[in-house]
Amino acid sequence: MQGSLQKMRTQLLDGNVSYQLPIGEELIDLNDLIGKPIKFKYTGRITCVECQKSTKKSFNQGFCYACFIKLAQCDMCIMKPETCHYAAGTCREPQWGEAFCFQPHYIYLANSSGIKVGITRHTQVPTRWIDQGAVQALPIYRVSSRKLSGLIEVIFAKHISDKTSWQQMLKGQATSIDLVTRRDELVQLCQNELNALLNTYDSADITLLTDETVVNINYPVEQYPLKVKSLNMDKNPEVAGILQGIKGQYLLLDTGVINIRKYTGYEIEF
Repeated sequence: MQGSLQKMRTQLLDGNVSYQLPIGEELIDLNDLIGKPIKFKYTGRITCVECQKSTKKSFNQGFCYACFIKLAQCDMCIMKPETCHYAAGTCREPQWGEAFCFQPHYIYLANSSGIKVGITRHTQVPTRWIDQGAVQALPIYRVSSRKLSGLIEVIFAKHISDKTSWQQMLKGQATSIDLVTRRDELVQLCQNELNALLNTYDSADITLLTDETVVNINYPVEQYPLKVKSLNMDKNPEVAGILQGIKGQYLLLDTGVINIRKYTGYEIEF
């Protein structure tokens, strides 16, 4: 089949992740293909995921340059929510910002390549955790806006990582961590800074989640790579191998690993 590639769709059922790969209008059930040979061939065409125009280069995982510099969802404040400039009146798309950024967000702890802190919209649980390859996740705060979630994340990130090492994540199953204990330790450690932030917001804007339980996530992987070798369709348009597993947004082949999300909008033959 042939069509534009999109990020893999995921579903968590009884702790196990199932994957589907969208290619054009088709959906491929990838779990059924583990242990079998697969092949991608990049045709050389890229379509912007926003305006659907052809582009020679993809920016920010699927956008043409015009959309990349115009859209609010491509602004730096999406990567660093604490820098939100909506209140200054300089949001690229105020209506989009109101719909996207002023909705409930979670601050969470996850274990992917080790413990990390992260944020996500309430509608992206557990998708965000799966996309990062987390084997455990625990929501710790629910807040009223994206900027507020970013401000709390920055406080926690002084003490634990806010990034995932994708190479380490793909090398195997992370060692289990007591996320509830780590949550309590971090909240206590950051109490003064958290209180100072709380004093500038209404109490209804920030809720500490003390009754949440850890979500455990299992990925369909038969064999992890001994050495992580990244496959690049821009350099070699044909990617083929035995599908040995799927984790995060990566396919693990016996020939290397490929980040599907990186090639959003690329037209491929499968």
